[in-house]
Amino acid sequence: MNGSNYMTQEEDWDRDLLLDPAWEKQQRKTFTAWCNSHLRKAGTQIENIEEDFRNGLKLMLLLEVISGERLPKPDKGKMRFHKIANVNKALDFICSKGVKLVSIGAEEIVDGNGKMTLGMIWTIILRFAIQDISVEETSAKEGLLLWCQRKTAPYRNVNVQNFHISWKDGLALCALIHRHRPDLIDYSKLRKDDPIGNLNTAFEVAEKFLDIPKMLDAEDIVNTPKPDEKAIMTYVSCFYHAFAGAEQAETAANRICKVLAVNQENEKLMEEYEKLASELLEWIRRTVPWLENRVAEQTMRAMQQKLEDFRDYRRIHKPPRVQEKCQLEINFNTLQTKLRLSNRPAFMPSEGKMVSDIANAWKGLEQVEKGYEEWLLTEIRRLERLDHLAEKFKQKCSMHEAWTSGKEGLLSQKDYESASLMEIRALMRKHEAFESDLAAHQDRVEQIAAIAQELNELDYHDAATVNTRCQGICDQWDNLGTLTQKRRDALERVEKLWETIDQLYLEFAKRAAPFNNWMDGAVEDLQDMFIVHSIEEIQSLITAHDQFKATLPEADKERMATMGIHSEILKIAQTYGIKLSGINPYTNLSPQDISNKWDTVKHLVPLRDQMLQEEVARQQANERLRRQFAAQANIIGPWIQTKMEEISHVSVDIAGSLEEQMNSLKQYEQNIINYKSNIDKLEGDHQLSQESLIFDNKHTNYSMEHVRVGWEQLLTTIARTINEVENQILTRDAKGISQEQLNEFRASFNHFDRVRPSALLNNFLPSSPFSMQKRNGMMDPDDFRACLISMGYDLGEVEFARIMTLVDPNNTSVVTFQAFIDFMTRETAETDTAEQVMASFKILASDKNYITVDELRRELPPDQAEYCISRMTRFVGPDSPAGALDYISFSSALYGESDL
Repeated sequence: MNGSNYMTQEEDWDRDLLLDPAWEKQQRKTFTAWCNSHLRKAGTQIENIEEDFRNGLKLMLLLEVISGERLPKPDKGKMRFHKIANVNKALDFICSKGVKLVSIGAEEIVDGNGKMTLGMIWTIILRFAIQDISVEETSAKEGLLLWCQRKTAPYRNVNVQNFHISWKDGLALCALIHRHRPDLIDYSKLRKDDPIGNLNTAFEVAEKFLDIPKMLDAEDIVNTPKPDEKAIMTYVSCFYHAFAGAEQAETAANRICKVLAVNQENEKLMEEYEKLASELLEWIRRTVPWLENRVAEQTMRAMQQKLEDFRDYRRIHKPPRVQEKCQLEINFNTLQTKLRLSNRPAFMPSEGKMVSDIANAWKGLEQVEKGYEEWLLTEIRRLERLDHLAEKFKQKCSMHEAWTSGKEGLLSQKDYESASLMEIRALMRKHEAFESDLAAHQDRVEQIAAIAQELNELDYHDAATVNTRCQGICDQWDNLGTLTQKRRDALERVEKLWETIDQLYLEFAKRAAPFNNWMDGAVEDLQDMFIVHSIEEIQSLITAHDQFKATLPEADKERMATMGIHSEILKIAQTYGIKLSGINPYTNLSPQDISNKWDTVKHLVPLRDQMLQEEVARQQANERLRRQFAAQANIIGPWIQTKMEEISHVSVDIAGSLEEQMNSLKQYEQNIINYKSNIDKLEGDHQLSQESLIFDNKHTNYSMEHVRVGWEQLLTTIARTINEVENQILTRDAKGISQEQLNEFRASFNHFDRVRPSALLNNFLPSSPFSMQKRNGMMDPDDFRACLISMGYDLGEVEFARIMTLVDPNNTSVVTFQAFIDFMTRETAETDTAEQVMASFKILASDKNYITVDELRRELPPDQAEYCISRMTRFVGPDSPAGALDYISFSSALYGESDL
């Protein structure tokens, strides 16, 4: 501490002293005791701190004792200048220790200036008792405060924040002593509300056992709002020096522990690095061959599984390894830093486990991984393309084969040889239509061949079958072309131009046939029934329907064009007076067929719209019902299970009285009854779900059947449990059983009442969410026999059979707790008899053989008195007054006995 600090403290000392005279009193006592604690080592002491230091002799002696150094020889004279010289020698010595004295001169000390004398002593205390205190990074006052805080931290009611009010209750001083000498003070017996007792205890123990003189008065500290800080610091510093040896040992132990802890931590980091490095390298070794395998699968499913496995690798398996690699590097760097800072040699991992080795292995992993996903996606796209092409190939082949079926036979006919001119013309036109159709199918044949070629180029796994089928179609197509040309050549030999009407018939047939096919397909699609279970499925149907509607304008143009051809035929026939047969020789389709089918399509489109929208609304409503039911079921289900468990705990709990158990169970029963409205609301939601044909709910595990069975079991359990407790109360009161006996019986019964699954719930619903383990309140015969033997019964087979007839008269093979209590109290419990009741009535009747109405009403509660009056018969006997009642007969009747 530098001189300016001392100066600041001195100025603070002056202001504090002026503000609170009580502090001066405390300082005078404390400083005097402190000085004497050192002066007595030289065989002397002071009585008055202002007077005894005036000549400077004892002041110089004090400094020699506390510093261990020799001061200049004092002047022996008694004149004022001798005293001033001695005091100056003492002050010079203080200054030589780095202390700057401000406003303190030898004249004031010689003149007995109390304030200056106290300031000088405080400066000496600071320099020689407090300045050298060092705790961690703090020293002097802060170090002393930190030392006190550390030592008293574990003690209750102690919170040292300063050197004044934190010490008023005395617990902090007692805690310091107990921390270092627990044999001197029983801290557990100290009370915070007894500060004077605590302070005096600390003062007496310190003076007697620690050689620390009493420097303070307990009453002064307690009665002063803010005790003097310097007095407290002076006294507390004595404890620090008294325990300095223990502190040095503790510091040495801490230093050793710190070194060992660093070494242990470093070894742990080395082991963790080796372990992590081994695991990471092993994982890389296993993973690289898997990523290097580029053998493609033949099916889309298998390749998609490969892609999913790779995505799991990237999403699940690799990220933790990336973190491990990063953590490994961090641990390695941290370890090397710690080793360097603790002057230990650098860590050298095992061979092949250097950070560079791991980095190289990781680099190799990423090089192999690079392009693997791209290869997977390329293969999947290839297989997807192959599957699409194969399906398209099969579809087109099937359509082509269906179209060519029987065509070779028709082309081979020679019907034209016996046909008339008109028929020949009709055959010619029909043949031309066929040729047109044949030409239209040329593109399909070319597409089939192109698809087959692409499948071969993409290495399709079933290319042989594709090639065989394609070759068959091409051969057949060539044959059809040859046959068609032969028939044309034959018809051309007899061909004449057909009138324009025949050309129009042919044109109509060419356009009407594909348009009719399109409408047939559209009608079929529009009338197609659908079953969906989610909003996503119905939205997919709506999208497809919207795409279909977008094609309707173009279809309407085709219809108008086709119908225009028929109008042109009618116009020509009317103009030139041609009588039409009404049958188009080239097609069976009539204009009316086209119009009717078109009207059907237009009629079905809005109906389809309506059906789809209604289904959307229904699916949305169903989803709301599912969520509404699940929200309640997920609350009610756990609530029922919790209540079942709580009731089970109450029923086997022996901590409280039966009345307390009954009150608890009644409260549970009322809570359950109040909860019924939630069950009813859930039933309403369940009914709505059933009416909407909703039989699945992904939002909850609780079905309505689960909740119903759980609720019924809850009601049954609470009712049965309440009844059991009521019967126990009746048995206890009727047979005079004490609560302790009943608890003992319950403990024995519970011990042998095996924990079994809750039978009712688990039998009805083996997978019910309410399934639980609980005591069932019953013992089987074997458990009952074991219970009796444990209680000291010597049982033979005959005796046990007799006991079973008592506790299980209905032969149910179980023993209830009530039957158990009845048996245990059958012979020992105190039971009222008819004779005892008669004797009690005789006492109320003053030894008479009868009792009067007034006596009953005077001695008994009103309701019981009226009960007796209404049931007792009139007593008949000599000298009996009017209204005398026969209590003897009444007592016998209570117990089913004849009159005694």
